[in-house]
Amino acid sequence: MIVYTPPKPADNIPVIDLGPSFADDTDLKKAVAWEIHKTARDTGFFYITNHGVPQATMDGQLELAKQFFDLPVDEKMKVDASKSSCTRGYESPGLQTLDDGSPPDLKEGFLIGVDLADDHPYVRDGVPNCGSNQWPEKPEGFRPRYEGYVDEMFRIGRHLMSLIALSLDLPEDYFAEGLREPLFNGRLLKYGPQPADAAFNQIGAGAHTDWGMITILLQDDVGGLEVENAAGEWIAAPPIPGTFIINLGEMVRLLTNGLYHANMHRVLNNQSGRDRYSVPTFFDPNYFYEVSCAPTCMPENGKPDYAATTVGGHIAEMYRKTYGLAA
Repeated sequence: MIVYTPPKPADNIPVIDLGPSFADDTDLKKAVAWEIHKTARDTGFFYITNHGVPQATMDGQLELAKQFFDLPVDEKMKVDASKSSCTRGYESPGLQTLDDGSPPDLKEGFLIGVDLADDHPYVRDGVPNCGSNQWPEKPEGFRPRYEGYVDEMFRIGRHLMSLIALSLDLPEDYFAEGLREPLFNGRLLKYGPQPADAAFNQIGAGAHTDWGMITILLQDDVGGLEVENAAGEWIAAPPIPGTFIINLGEMVRLLTNGLYHANMHRVLNNQSGRDRYSVPTFFDPNYFYEVSCAPTCMPENGKPDYAATTVGGHIAEMYRKTYGLAA
């Protein structure tokens, strides 16, 4: 259990301007990649600006979350995740426990992933967490609105992975094969104000690291995200208008043999009377892509500290662990 202690004010989560990295100039791309390299060795968290996603798209996705969670419970339960073979759909408060040993998280969610029909080989072969999404009928236009947002996340995700490759002195297209058909999960999340009668160490989202490669987080103006830096200090990650927060997951730590950090983070909504909405997108190479130590990070003895794994195998195990804890 990671016992809650208050964070200090944010002072070292950098804001990285992605604008120059979209130019057809390798030196400009490498300069942005170097900024990622520096923060990846500390918090593994950074804000991005000039990413190309219209503000209207960002605002619209947060509004979509609010409209969905404002629906009556019986309407949301029509797409309850318990009706899905791959945990897709509505997630009631208390369904997930991210901090082992703590009470279930105080958040409400909705989950989608790669939408695969029943006749897709992955579904026919019983590959874990593969299948179709449950799409609610309300609010109107939910599916096309969310899928339009996912298109933008795929564009940013592929671009960030190319910069991560450059940051490690790898070819820009090092991950291209695994990103032809990326694996992703997208969530809408609602955090009510922290209740006075919450159990000991029960907060919106308990302290945890993310499981995959990168997370692209859109958050509203309420705040509540907190990050553990390399010194083990908890710092706030306040909202900055027009930005996304990017954080690195456990597979990047494996990829870099621990050079890059996948740091703990958590959510506590301490704004009285206000709900917090956020939209994380977990972006990864395809299910069977093998993640192993990059050649530029290989220790001299040729024996990395982390065993190779596949993207899907690792994520399936983490699903089992976190949802099992909340059962």
